[in-house]
Formats: sequence, C-alpha cells, structure tokens
Amino acid sequence: MLPESHALGRTFTAPKHFPAPGSEEEQAVFRDIQAGFGKQYEHVFPDKLAPRTVVIIPSLTLDQEILSKVKGAVHYEERMLCLLMLLRMPNTNVIYVTSMPVADSIIDYYLHLLPGITGSHARKRLTLLSCYDASVKPLTQKILERPRLIERIRQSVPDPSVAHLTCYNITPLEKTLSVHLGVPLFGTDPEKLYEGSKSGGRKSFREAGVLLPDGYEDLHTKADIAAALASLKRKYPAMRKAVIKMNDGFSGDGNAMYRYPDLPIDDQLEEQLAASLSQQMKPVAPDVSEELFFEKFASMGGIVEEFLDGEIKTSPSVQCVIKPTREIEIVSTHDQVLGGDDGQIFIGAIFPADESYNTSLAAEGRKIAEVLEKKGALGRFAIDFISVKQTDGSWKHYAIEINLRKGGTTHPYLMLQFLTDGHYNAEKGEYITAGKNKRFYFASDNVSSECYKGLTPDDLIDIAMYHDLMYDGAAQEGVMFHLVGALSEFGKLGLVCVGSSPERAKALYDKTLQILDHECTL
Repeated sequence: MLPESHALGRTFTAPKHFPAPGSEEEQAVFRDIQAGFGKQYEHVFPDKLAPRTVVIIPSLTLDQEILSKVKGAVHYEERMLCLLMLLRMPNTNVIYVTSMPVADSIIDYYLHLLPGITGSHARKRLTLLSCYDASVKPLTQKILERPRLIERIRQSVPDPSVAHLTCYNITPLEKTLSVHLGVPLFGTDPEKLYEGSKSGGRKSFREAGVLLPDGYEDLHTKADIAAALASLKRKYPAMRKAVIKMNDGFSGDGNAMYRYPDLPIDDQLEEQLAASLSQQMKPVAPDVSEELFFEKFASMGGIVEEFLDGEIKTSPSVQCVIKPTREIEIVSTHDQVLGGDDGQIFIGAIFPADESYNTSLAAEGRKIAEVLEKKGALGRFAIDFISVKQTDGSWKHYAIEINLRKGGTTHPYLMLQFLTDGHYNAEKGEYITAGKNKRFYFASDNVSSECYKGLTPDDLIDIAMYHDLMYDGAAQEGVMFHLVGALSEFGKLGLVCVGSSPERAKALYDKTLQILDHECTL
C-alpha cells in the first residue's frame, strides 16, 4: 500500500503503526490518552464558550445474534442524536458517525429544537459520517475496518486536546478506536466490563449493602443452572418462578423465565429440574430459541435469581454519573414501563420515579455508585431495581442490574436537560428548569404499529406540525420524536412527552398515539 493517495480531492495518509488490539501496548497507549481527560473535564466542560469537539459513536456493541432480534436495531443509533443539542454551545463541534446515513429531515428536526442557536450556525459545526453498511456488525467494528473513514474523523477534529469520544457502550472495540483517533473516551475502561455484567453487579450490590434477589452468579452450563434452581427451591419451597439471565443481555432480551413444575423436593430435584428446562424455561425474546439462549449463556455466563413477587411492585431505575474528578452525581430516577408476558422487556420510562420512594431509591443507587467508583467506573450508567411495597406503606428496593453504558433512559433525560437547562434534585426527587418550574415526562422507545409502516420522516413531521405535537420551547412542553428512521420500514418510533405534571405528560403521549392511529386509517 502506498503511503499516500489522492481521491476526490482528499489526501489519505496510510495509518501509522498501531498496537495490536487487546495488547499491553494498546492498554498503555489508552491509559496515556485517558490521563489528559481529567484536565479537559475540569477546564473545558464547565465553560459553555470553550472550543471543544465531541465525537459520537452510537454503536450498540452488544451480542449481535441477540441484538438482531430487536426490530429496527440499526436505527437505535439515532437515539444518541439527542447529543446534537450540544451544538447549542456556539464553539462546540460535533462529529456523528452512523452505519447508514441519517435522513436530512431528521437532522433538521433536531436542529430546530436548539435553544438560542440557528440551524445554519449549528450545521456548520456538525459533521455527519456514515459507513454505508447496514449489516449486523457493531458500528465501531465497521469504522475500524475503514481506515479512510477513521482518517476523515481525525481530520474533522480541530484540536484533539479538547476532544472526547462518547459511545453507547464501551468494549475493547471502542478502546481500539480511541487509540486510533488519539481521543479519550468518557466511559468505563472495558477491562472492567465484568462490573457491569449481571454477575458482577450482584457482587457490587452485596458490597454496597443493598437488598438483592436471592440467587447465584458466574454460571455457565445447564448443570449450573439446574443446581441454582434446585438450591433456590430448597430454600423457598413455595417459589413458583425464577429468572435466568445472560451476563450481557440487552433490554431484557437476554433473560428467560423458568416456572417450577410440581415436583417433590428430594435428592432427585436437581436432576429432574435439569430435565425440565426445555419445557419450563421460556426466553423473553420471542425470536431467541432455546438452543441459542443456552449457547450464549455458555459463552458469556450468567445468573439465576428468584422472581420477586409482591402485590404492589414497580421497576424503577437510578441514573448516575461518575466524573473524571471521581465525584458521583445522581442525575435522574425513572419508573420503567415493562412489557412481555412476565414484565421483562423495557418499553419506556416515567420521569421522575414515584414520589413515594424516589428519594430512598436514589440513596440506594448512590451506595452502589460509591462501590463502582472505587472499582474504577467512569461516566454514565444506570442501576435497575425491583421495588416492593410493604404492608406498612414503606418500600423495599432490590437491586437487580447495572448497565455501565447509556440506556433507554439516557436520551429522554438529556433532551429535557438540554432544552430546559435544568437539573434533578435527588434529595427532593424533583426536576427543576432554569425558570424554576417542575417538569415531568413519559417516554417510550417502542411505539409500534403495523399501520405506521410506510410513514416517512417527512410524513411524521407534517402530522406533528398539523396536530400541534411539536415541542414548544416557550412553554417547555410537548412531544419529541426519536428512532424516526425505523418508522417507514418497521412501523416503530420513540417519544418523549414533556409536561408540567405527570398527568399532562401522559396525556400528551396518549394524544400522540391517537393522532398517529387516526392518520394511518385515513
């Protein structure tokens, strides 16, 4: 390969030698790059007028066989378009890379939301790049396979000393990309990925002294699963259900429900439960076969834990940030809206979480965040709970999962924060805008209907404008759409409905669904 070539007026220089992915040399280079990030965070992040570049890689670097079962998965890269709101800072450049190009009308829709900045001013500081590759491979892998694209990203960064990478999740692939670009990552070193797994999470919950469902971690085989199920049944003879979870499942799609058959609790229990797995276990994702489930469970490991019963129970989550300064911030609480036969699939979220427990929930989340900080975690992450109401009216919060990545509650909250310049007070359980007003939202990633298929992004925007569904910056209320690229092919999109009360937010959500259903029957 020649060291330099010319194509379409661009100069491409062959990349210099990079250390082998996963090598000690790569880790040393990565640590050197990360070492300067703390200073950047302290001096650049607080200054809204400071020049900076944010390179956004919305790669869902997760198990691709499981992810391929998610309808319109490639369009989930659009969820991080909320970060285009960073362009409200007039000296900020944003580089956004996707597998496939994002429609201009979708980009225009986000830019029109920017407070205090014209769309044309923001456009000059936005670089959109694409791999033109809709395959199921992770976006980051696609980028690494395209050295010319890496060079375009590198050339689009005016000053690497004030640039950073932000990703959906961070794996060894994102670390390698960071090294190739010479730009630090705002997130946890993938060497610590285990801490965000189901097994690692259970260990951190114990260290934090919080409640967690009884169960067993670091399992790999069917025999391990059967032994764990038998042990739980012996402890709790009345137990009816247990949950089997892959270590690195996504939105519940790595989970399976197990229903105990009516068997005597004797010396043969473990053997009989092993034989019953095919009949009594049901993967949550409808397209994940039993064979695929056990194959993935064996490769990534997993857990078995009790299914928590309760007459009144909810599924809240706490979102945290560990800063490069090692400070911990509780940025939000949500009540998760779950679907599926056993409530294992993430559908959407209500913000903030219920006022009867959101402050105690945040306190439990902080205990876990303190443990993760000591283990070296960095950036945004979420902790999922099951909360069960007690007879005296109090709540018990059982931690069930850590997501050391951005998730389904990240983009709705960031949109609200960027548009209202407010903050969440975890001690009061309230979100207050810059104008001292309370705000709430109802958000979903999974608004879906067969009749929505064929609607283009332009159609959706026309409908929203005609029916007054657009977000109103003056009132700081209204509807924001995401996953719009999935609408025409998959009949699927996402909503964030912001209101001055929980009831107002839910009413906007219901109104939007009614209007979309009506428009699709014309």
